[in-house]
Amino acid sequence: MAGRVIVFGSLSQDLHLPMERHPGTGETVMSGDIEYRFGGKGANQAVAAARAGATSVFIGKVGDDPQGHEYLRRLAAFGVDTCRMEVVPDAPTGTAIIYNDATGENMIVVAPGANHRMALADVDRLDDLTPDDVLLMPLELRHEVIIAAVERARERGARIVLNMAPYAALPAEVLAGCDPVVVNEHEAGLLARAGLEVPSLLTTLGARGSRWGEIEVPSREVSPVDTTGAGDAYCGTLAARLVLGADRRAAMTAAAEAATACVLHHGAQPPLPEDEPATADAR
Repeated sequence: MAGRVIVFGSLSQDLHLPMERHPGTGETVMSGDIEYRFGGKGANQAVAAARAGATSVFIGKVGDDPQGHEYLRRLAAFGVDTCRMEVVPDAPTGTAIIYNDATGENMIVVAPGANHRMALADVDRLDDLTPDDVLLMPLELRHEVIIAAVERARERGARIVLNMAPYAALPAEVLAGCDPVVVNEHEAGLLARAGLEVPSLLTTLGARGSRWGEIEVPSREVSPVDTTGAGDAYCGTLAARLVLGADRRAAMTAAAEAATACVLHHGAQPPLPEDEPATADAR
C-alpha cells in the first residue's frame, strides 16, 4: 500500500496585478484589474500531489477570516486532507502580491500572516509518519520549525523532499537527510557559493527540463501564460510519483509535464470546475 505525501507548509491568498512590465526602483507603473487567486507554496504542492494521484495531507494554518475558511473548502474540493489544518484567531490568512508582466514572468511579495504561527510544537503533528510516507516542505515557514520537521521525519524513517524556495542557507546536515533537495538554477548557484554539497540534488532548469544526479529530463516547449506556481506543481507531482513507487526518471517526467501544464493557465493552481475567474468569497 502506498504511503502519503505530507505537506508541511504555507498557503496564501494571491493578489495578482497584471502589467506590461515590472517597475524599476522608485518607479510607478499602471496595472490592469486586480485578480484574487489561491497560492502559497505548501498549498500549491499539496494540490499538485493530490492531482497526481497521491494521498495528500496538508499541515498548516489559516486565519479565522473569510479567506482562510474559503481556502480550506477549496483544498478539500481538490481532495487534500485538511484535518490537521488549524484556524488561528490572532493572525490573518497569509497573502501574496504577485506582479505579472506581459511575458509571463512574475515578482512576488509575501505577507506570511498565520503561516508564521507554525511553531515547534506543530512538529508533533508529524508523529505518525512512516517509512512509506514522503514529507514535502518548501521554506516559507520559520527555519527552526523546518529543521525540527526534518529531524522528526528522519526519526520516523520517512522520505524527505525539501524545496529550497525561498532560498535559505540551512545546515549541511539538514540537507544531507533529504532525497531530493529541489532547487532552481538560481538557488543551485547560491548553494554552490555557500559551499554546501547536497548528496541528492534535483535542479529544475526552466524550459530546459530538470536534472537529478546523472538523470536529465527535458520539458515540452510551450508559450507560457503565467509561470507562477510551476515549481510547486513540479515538486508536488514529483513527491506524489515517488510515494506511488515511480523511479527517479519517471517521477521527473511526470513532474515536468505538470509544471508545463501549470504555465498554460493563470494562477498557481488550476481552477475548480465550479470556480469563477475570481472567487468573490476569497476576498
